[in-house]
Amino acid sequence: MNEGVQYLFLSVISFISLFPFVWMLIGATNKSMDITMGKLTFGNQFMINFRNLLDSGDLLVCLRNSVILSIFITTLSMLVCSLAGYGFVVFQSKTKEIFFSIILLSMMVPTSSLVIPMFKMFSGIGILNTKIGVILPAVSTAFLIFFFRQNTKSFPMETIQSARIDGLSEFGIFVRIFMPMMKSTYAAAAIITFMSSWNNYMWPLISLQTKDQRTLPLLISSLGTAYTPDYGMIMVGIIITTIPSALIFFVMQKNFVNSMMGAVKS
Repeated sequence: MNEGVQYLFLSVISFISLFPFVWMLIGATNKSMDITMGKLTFGNQFMINFRNLLDSGDLLVCLRNSVILSIFITTLSMLVCSLAGYGFVVFQSKTKEIFFSIILLSMMVPTSSLVIPMFKMFSGIGILNTKIGVILPAVSTAFLIFFFRQNTKSFPMETIQSARIDGLSEFGIFVRIFMPMMKSTYAAAAIITFMSSWNNYMWPLISLQTKDQRTLPLLISSLGTAYTPDYGMIMVGIIITTIPSALIFFVMQKNFVNSMMGAVKS
């Protein structure tokens, strides 16, 4: 009986979790009027909605911008934050612990409170409405440094000491030993960072002021604020936006779970 209740409970939770995605797929195949009327059956308008989205002229440009920004942010964040996390564990000192505590405290500062100072600073150095202006604030985050530091604590220090005895440089130890052995941690961090940068909305909305620099979330937001929104076209845009994050998660989910459990490849 208890097992039946558990299955029933999980089934209800699964339905609640999956229904928005199913509704999104159904909406992409229907007309805007059908969606507003609550139609819950598949239609035959998907290609028309997709063609309308392409005809808007912004989809490919925004897709390219999102891909470029996400790849650069993810790659640079992996390098910078993993170096920081590695350094905090391997080269310990009281000063570093104080500095790390300050980094943790910065996680309590609301992102919205930093928008105006960043806008003024980036405007002053002339990198507003550029990809660099979006990449720089996301290259190093307190959460990612904390994530790498906590996972580095499970790394066998004897391996580092042995490599030093063999004459390998500190950077060589990091690149040739640490990075391959911490593959699961990098995979989990890459998923988190890519999804965050791919779905980033607030700062790009403020810093990217021309159409040729917009990302996919900004495109979908602009479609939704039209005088007569085409909800079928919007649903297609949301599907296109969802696919990369979903693919990356499903491909790397095993490493993601291993990292959450603190696994280190030996």
